[in-house]
Amino acid sequence: MFDDMQVIGRSESTDLATNRVLRNTYALLGLSLVPTVIGAYLGLQMDFSFIAMHPFIFGIGSLVVMFGLFKLIAVNQNSSVGVWLLLGVTFLFGLMLGPILQHALHLRNGGQIVALAAAGTGITFLSLAGIASSPARDFSYLGKFLFIGLILALVASLANIFFQIPAMSLALSGVSILIFSGYILYDVNQIVRGGQTNYIMATLSLYLDIYNIFVNLLNILMSLMGNRD
Repeated sequence: MFDDMQVIGRSESTDLATNRVLRNTYALLGLSLVPTVIGAYLGLQMDFSFIAMHPFIFGIGSLVVMFGLFKLIAVNQNSSVGVWLLLGVTFLFGLMLGPILQHALHLRNGGQIVALAAAGTGITFLSLAGIASSPARDFSYLGKFLFIGLILALVASLANIFFQIPAMSLALSGVSILIFSGYILYDVNQIVRGGQTNYIMATLSLYLDIYNIFVNLLNILMSLMGNRD
């Protein structure tokens, strides 16, 4: 009986820790939207013509900088420094929304398209997070397939910077939405099943999922619904 009580005690302790990580993750995820919105607003005022002139160099440079910042967050994941670094990264991601938002808002129905992309992203996240929040479900098998798909999509995206094929861009956006939707299932499920115990790293993962779904959904909606008259 004593052993059974120990097992029950450990189980309850584990559940409490998991719920705390999940709560902190969602709270920090909500907070991360503030610097993103500020960055996006500033990005709308900036001149990004240099990106059009050197898209490949900008793409590679951005990846190097971002992965460097991700590494810094990982190193400081157990301190408040990690939180500030995360918020700084979300501000930079907000700035990087500048070019696509400028393009979208120059369309006659651009505001509607941006709002629709944001709503679609929110609905997607809430729906998939709800599915993944049950510890009885195990989505850990998705990890390897999603990682392979992500690498292939990244390579194809860099290649399309040279080829500039609109149909390929749309196809990649569709594939990216599927990949990052899968990552929402995987990342949330990792938290509730105890595979991810650090809320800063969990927030970073989910933020990147949401961000990429929004950008790619916005790209598709602009192509399908954009009114340039």
